[in-house]
Amino acid sequence: MNTSTIIEAIGYAGSALVLISFLMSSVVKLRIVNTVGSLIFAVYALIIKSYPTAIMNICLVLINLYYLFKLRHGDSSYRLLSMQPGETYVKDFLESYGKDIANFFPERRPEEAAANRVYMVFHGSDPAGIMIGQEEDGVMNVALDYSTPAYRDCSVGKFLLENLKRPLLLRYSGAEETHLNYLKKLGFEEKNGVWEKQL
Repeated sequence: MNTSTIIEAIGYAGSALVLISFLMSSVVKLRIVNTVGSLIFAVYALIIKSYPTAIMNICLVLINLYYLFKLRHGDSSYRLLSMQPGETYVKDFLESYGKDIANFFPERRPEEAAANRVYMVFHGSDPAGIMIGQEEDGVMNVALDYSTPAYRDCSVGKFLLENLKRPLLLRYSGAEETHLNYLKKLGFEEKNGVWEKQL
């Protein structure tokens, strides 16, 4: 394989990753893959001495890193709203994301759960996540803790835990296998089959 073929392959790899990134529903994954693709394409542009292209891709890398840092360290554009289980917006949210919720939580029926609290997280005007549960005497039994696909990076959960009223003991029974890593990352501890976190 000659040098020009290798250089061309670098360019194609960078372009492919940038294009693939736009197919991702998760904002974090999109930015990570886009950063790698832009970095590779910037190297390619420097090799072929296309400096405007290199500068543009380096700028894209910096922009992506900035927003990844913001997402990682709590984005101030998240908002928390307390709602009631029967409210129209809550019902509409559960209906709109019903298939995705059922995919991740096949045993849960949040619309049927005994609940008196709903906490919704918004990013700007976009719904980013929801927590539904029964809260009584400083203990909340969580029926559902769900993030929409674009915000499935633990940032919604971290924001929720930082902004819920205290003191509050969160209890999560029957955690699904796919949800365990999330609970561990947020500091929940397992006690007799129930995952708990004291706020």
